[in-house]
Amino acid sequence: MAKVTFQFENGTPVEAAAVSGENLLELARNYNIAIDAPCSGNGSCGKCRVKLLSGELDSQKTLHISQEEYDGGWRLACISKVVGDVTVMVPDIASAYKNRMKVADLSSGEEVAIFDRTVEDLKQAGIDFTNDFSLLTVPMDPPTLDDTMPDNERLIWALKRETGEEEIVLTFQVLQNLAQVLRDSDFRVKCVLTREGSTLKVMNVLPADQDVKVTGLAIDIGTTTVSGILVDLLTGEILAKASAGNGQIRYGADVINRIIESARPGGRKRLQKAIIEETLNPMIGEMCKSSKIPVSWIYRLCIASNTTMNHLLLGVYSDPVRMEPYIPSFFYSHAVKASDLGLFAAADAKIIIAPNIGSYVGGDITAGTLSSCIWNKEEFSLFIDLGTNGELVFGNSDFLMSCACSAGPAFEGGDISCGMRATDGAIEACTIDKETMEPTFRIVGDEGQKPVGLCGSGIIDVISELFRCGIINAKGIFVREGERIRHNVHGMGSYVLAYQKDAASVKDIEITEVDIDNFIRAKGAIFSAINIMVSSLDFDVSMIDHIYVAGGIGSGINMKNAVMIGMFPDVELEKFHYIGNSSLSGAYTILLSNQAEEKVHEIGTGMTYMELSTNPQYMDEFVAACFLPHTNAGLFPTVQAELEG
Repeated sequence: MAKVTFQFENGTPVEAAAVSGENLLELARNYNIAIDAPCSGNGSCGKCRVKLLSGELDSQKTLHISQEEYDGGWRLACISKVVGDVTVMVPDIASAYKNRMKVADLSSGEEVAIFDRTVEDLKQAGIDFTNDFSLLTVPMDPPTLDDTMPDNERLIWALKRETGEEEIVLTFQVLQNLAQVLRDSDFRVKCVLTREGSTLKVMNVLPADQDVKVTGLAIDIGTTTVSGILVDLLTGEILAKASAGNGQIRYGADVINRIIESARPGGRKRLQKAIIEETLNPMIGEMCKSSKIPVSWIYRLCIASNTTMNHLLLGVYSDPVRMEPYIPSFFYSHAVKASDLGLFAAADAKIIIAPNIGSYVGGDITAGTLSSCIWNKEEFSLFIDLGTNGELVFGNSDFLMSCACSAGPAFEGGDISCGMRATDGAIEACTIDKETMEPTFRIVGDEGQKPVGLCGSGIIDVISELFRCGIINAKGIFVREGERIRHNVHGMGSYVLAYQKDAASVKDIEITEVDIDNFIRAKGAIFSAINIMVSSLDFDVSMIDHIYVAGGIGSGINMKNAVMIGMFPDVELEKFHYIGNSSLSGAYTILLSNQAEEKVHEIGTGMTYMELSTNPQYMDEFVAACFLPHTNAGLFPTVQAELEG
């Protein structure tokens, strides 16, 4: 056995035992060491960098690591094999995704304002924010030798007297603790009640003089990030919030890689453990600790996530989701309780899973559609959720149509040589001086943070600015020369955003023609999906009255720049509205409102799902959109006017 020591820039080293020939990335996963591997270890992304400090690894040089970097000890964990005792350094940025991801999680005043506005819009749309939970104080006569009624019947009879209900049941957990609680409180208790059909269900029994909260959880499980809020079910007050990177990310940045991993021996258990034990339960524990709420006081949960995340959360075999004819195991699931998954909550807490409507359009989109209120508007609206991929919904109060486009991981920094997720050091916004070609940018993190790479919103800005300034042409090829423009031995051009001396990186931060081409393909997928869906209904983009942009990446998007590169249609900028994390706000609404729970299922069953992969026109539309802004310049008149001006 060999000893492998993982050292960190910040943190305690971890020692692992490995057999000769064991893959370093797989070893790190087995020891729960976070190394970002968006491609799930197939060697294509180049993001799983580690630095060899001592010992040797069987690891060849790749195109992702220069000769200088290789000589300096840098290796890709996914193609490195252990051959003996070795020490490697895991750079801080390699694990930052796990706990410092920038998420639309109500952590800023702007996000809270958007959230509050969304809730108000839903109320104005007629959604009644009430549910079946209540808190009732119940006095009882204590037992005597003349009154030997058992404790459970005593409580049930007292509740019948107070409520007039005929059918009342106690959960098993209530029965387990009932005797002690009744005697500790002199037979005067507070009961947490909920209704299931015609039955009144007692979820908890607590001393009458105790300050009690009836709480629930709204959770958005994204492919990359997870956010949640702890809510008072009786008042709607948000008691705590938390966010984190999705622990499954070390098994791949996209759903396809995770589905493939889940099909391997033990894969479903590994992925379920990553989301429940490594992500959700720590988040729930953190929220409960900060609000001084026991986890047993969580009685209801609403989870909004895409179709694959739903399957992996429940440990359901998901391979058919990625295989034609793309059939999920379920659209709806009503029978899941917290204890079934081992989630921190009351054992009988009901888990509401926002309904899926297709293999690649899931509960995050039905919840987001609910939140957007486009189902309540006569005007035609387009809802766009941008994250690891892009999902779209178009329609109004009469109809709704949805689709998903495989934009790949570019919006999260994948397929981009200097790309990264929105963690500390990510360039999230950029402008370029047209004359000097000098960049000015905004960076995620504390003041003084040096740049490390580009996240999705930053990539949009950089490409838009390079195009606007005439530094690249419509094909993404560099056509100007200057200090920041480089060409390698093969003639491929690149633009230097930050030199190594000014960056928190092992090399200059530059965006290449290959990066730009990859992103043009991603933006082309979004625009072509919009065009196909709208034109299939004999509409054109000029007939869209509102465009609602949601998702973690949406908060930082400069809408004008997104139009400039041809990602969004060229319509009046006033039509664009950023609505934050609509999946989370939708989950919050469903959690609190029985009517919203019914409405989201109505939205799901009434929505038409378009499978783009089988649409014969989609590839033609996609190819036409792989141009800045588009091969048909007439679709982008304002862009043309700005370029000519």
